[in-house]
Amino acid sequence: MPETAVIIGAGPAGLTAAYELVTKTNIQPIILEQSADMGGISKTVVYKGNRIDIGGHRFFSKSDVVMQWWQQILPLQGVGANEVIPNEITYHRKKTTVALSPNGPNPDHTDRVMLIRKRVSRIFYLRKFFDYPISLSFHTLQNLGVVRVIKIGISYVAIRLFPLKKVTTLEEFFINRFGRELYKTFFKDYTEKVWGMPCNAIAADWGAQRIKELSVSKAIMHAIKSVFKKSNSIQQKEVVTSLIEQFMYPKLGPGQMWETVASIIREKGGIIITNAKVNSVNVQNNAIQSVSYINTLNGNTHSVSGNYFFSTMPVKELIAAMGNIVPINIQNISNGLQYRDFITVGLLLNKLSIANTSNSTLHNNLVPDNWIYIQERDVKIGRLQIFNNWSPYLVADPSKVWIGLEYFCNEGDALWQMDDKTFIQFAIDELHSIGIIDKQDVIDSTLIRMPKTYPAYFGTYHQFNVIRQFTDSFANLFLIGRNGMHKYNNQDHSMLTAIAAVNNIIHGITSKENIWAVNTEEDYHEK
Repeated sequence: MPETAVIIGAGPAGLTAAYELVTKTNIQPIILEQSADMGGISKTVVYKGNRIDIGGHRFFSKSDVVMQWWQQILPLQGVGANEVIPNEITYHRKKTTVALSPNGPNPDHTDRVMLIRKRVSRIFYLRKFFDYPISLSFHTLQNLGVVRVIKIGISYVAIRLFPLKKVTTLEEFFINRFGRELYKTFFKDYTEKVWGMPCNAIAADWGAQRIKELSVSKAIMHAIKSVFKKSNSIQQKEVVTSLIEQFMYPKLGPGQMWETVASIIREKGGIIITNAKVNSVNVQNNAIQSVSYINTLNGNTHSVSGNYFFSTMPVKELIAAMGNIVPINIQNISNGLQYRDFITVGLLLNKLSIANTSNSTLHNNLVPDNWIYIQERDVKIGRLQIFNNWSPYLVADPSKVWIGLEYFCNEGDALWQMDDKTFIQFAIDELHSIGIIDKQDVIDSTLIRMPKTYPAYFGTYHQFNVIRQFTDSFANLFLIGRNGMHKYNNQDHSMLTAIAAVNNIIHGITSKENIWAVNTEEDYHEK
């Protein structure tokens, strides 16, 4: 009888683990997915032919393994499925045609492809646009004003001369990296909007993981190099992640990648069960024996046994599902883990009100940004996506503007409890009030709530190593992915944790250190 692996969750980590198993082993994966969708928060939501990318997913990685993995599933537009382009080769090799322009679809290519997209992100602050990351351009200096610029310069020099000796909070991390004035101007309010907590109450680990490479000196050097060198490389391996200039993107949104992976898994004998909410984990003899799940459509309960178990479900829920075998102190730490939740409002518009500030003229005042960070203090919106610029194929009618308004909240708070109609009107009014849209231009709208989108670095997070030691003690249990590890991983890092776990099984490696080391290795750290 063949061995089986039960995988909880069909997000990037869970689907990657299943794909690795069906292509490299004889172990049959059985995926239990709580929803009816593939991709987790990397899914694509379709509303009346318009596609929503929840949170924005750039397909870019410094990992050769991940870059080539993606291209094996969805080749670059104009490149055959067996012609994966190595990362160091420029994308225009072999007369490859790719869509760099957001000006409209090219009907000559199939749907199962990746596009190359230009990366543009800016900050909207003081009702003006600032480059992201902040540049030392005349435009930036003019927008900030002389007094702010002098304060920022003095505080940055001061922190370089006299850096903080101890950095434990996110506020100290930002100040030590950018100086107090730059922190207060461009980091403090936005970060607290994202997390709903003051920066001095958040562990420095978040900064160390999310923006560890970015610094003022690297931003300056990148700007100087960009003047003299224009690279067409897909990989940009030498470029700080926050400064990349282009990325791959599935033609029909990120969910297309994971829907395609899911179909391959099924074709190769893997099983994917949807609407399956895991509610119990059976532990015997220091190993996981089976899990039980409820079919959310009919309420029936089922049990699935396996030889190996991969969990991408929130750690808090996994520990609760293990029941009384979990020591009280670990239950308490688990109960204290916190998350940040996410609401996206999709708006279909006739046009934007903000004038295009680039050199090209785009219809409907369509600014070139993939997303815009809303730094304004008088509104709660955190980020604005312009889906037309991710892929023109995300928009049913290319003459319209399709945007996503992103809000960070806590499940159960005032924003979360607001009914859909009221929230949508609240979001429209906010964007109208800061001059980005005219509410009269709104044609249609929808709303999506995503709980537990971001594992938080406060609450009992500082004791998480105790939970890790406990879960690592089960030889056949592998925690992978963002929520599975309570670690704010990007999509590629989540995939790498899954790949590492499967490799451990293949090679008989019992230590899980390499799984937890993903996104902490030297390749991802600032030298």
